[in-house]
Amino acid sequence: MKQIQPIRSKKDCDAATREIERLMDKEASKKLTKAEAARLEVLATLVDAYESALVQDVPPDPIEALKFRLEQLGLPLADLARTLGSRPRASEVLSRKRRMTLPMIRRIHEEYGVPPEVLIQDYPLKRTGS
Repeated sequence: MKQIQPIRSKKDCDAATREIERLMDKEASKKLTKAEAARLEVLATLVDAYESALVQDVPPDPIEALKFRLEQLGLPLADLARTLGSRPRASEVLSRKRRMTLPMIRRIHEEYGVPPEVLIQDYPLKRTGS
């Protein structure tokens, strides 16, 4: 058996994933040894850590994060409208026609728990006809 190495590239991750799949197939047929079970656990942890590091490198889009949080909480646009002061303002923010202001960011963070470091990220606005 090949020695376990740190995962530092997509190639390393792909190789570890193939090994995980092989070991899971063996586990499904109840032929996994204790040493292989430990190997499976370590490889899964390494792949998870590698993939988590990749995800953290790309900050989430503020509008998508806000939409996701509202969906998680099961809240309608009317709730965001109350938080931001009006339904048109909430609609403009969600449709990317208006940027969130610092007071809006503070209220969204306080009301819905969206991290301010996510909300302050730059994001594209839709162009409006002039």
